[in-house]
Amino acid sequence: MPNIDTLRDKALALLTRREHSRQELRQKLSRPADTDVAELDNLLDELEEAGWLSDVRFASAYIAAYINRFGQYRLENELRERGISDDVIRSALVEIPAEESELTRAKTVWQKKFQTLPHNANEHARQVRFLQSRGFSYDTIRRVLSVQDDE
Repeated sequence: MPNIDTLRDKALALLTRREHSRQELRQKLSRPADTDVAELDNLLDELEEAGWLSDVRFASAYIAAYINRFGQYRLENELRERGISDDVIRSALVEIPAEESELTRAKTVWQKKFQTLPHNANEHARQVRFLQSRGFSYDTIRRVLSVQDDE
């Protein structure tokens, strides 16, 4: 069973590399099956109080890193999978600059992948599926493809 100092050292080493959510850090530190859950929770509380661990900071950093590649739905889903609460996710998404609209980002992602408009229904469906897999809403996708049709 790893002692608390070993766990703290491992946690600090992980947190100096990048931000982690509380759930991610708990999973990484509890890999040895005999880790005491109560000790681990106390350590995580201590790290939060000291400012080393913050789900709010993690959510903001995650969104900043992936905002140009993914839509809002995918970002929300991936943050939920990492144990971030809906309130924290909503507040982090509000921080997105206004010029970084969902439509603008979807159009940029579309242009990187597809340089030409869909020639037939199969190609159109392929482009829609791609943008949906990136987490963009169907309304946004429809607008991206209709804007492209207008140009």
